[in-house]
Amino acid sequence: MSRFRKLSHTIWHCQYHIVWVPKYRLRILTGKVATEVAKCIRAFSEQLKCEVVELNIQLDHVHLLVLVPPKVSISSYMGTVKGRTAIRVFNKFRDLKKKHIGGIIFGRKATVLIQLG
Repeated sequence: MSRFRKLSHTIWHCQYHIVWVPKYRLRILTGKVATEVAKCIRAFSEQLKCEVVELNIQLDHVHLLVLVPPKVSISSYMGTVKGRTAIRVFNKFRDLKKKHIGGIIFGRKATVLIQLG
């Protein structure tokens, strides 16, 4: 299989390395929380027709290597994945909401690196 993907009028290969952290860099991404976060990231990426190449969840940050089609902007992709994942994790693990001020699990910023070649 070619590393390039096709849309109706384009051939593309947009691969991004994205890193983001929980608010205050708390070490909460362990056990069932980490598996739920991984499951959510894969599900929401699939809904947006993005392909998760590699996913690594550490105690205090998430590494994601993803192929995002040109139709989807990175800001909308990150907003959807981070926002909906946080909502689902808070609904499933109610005790986490007590630790976080304002019900925010992930920080505002994410580092996005474009991988060329």
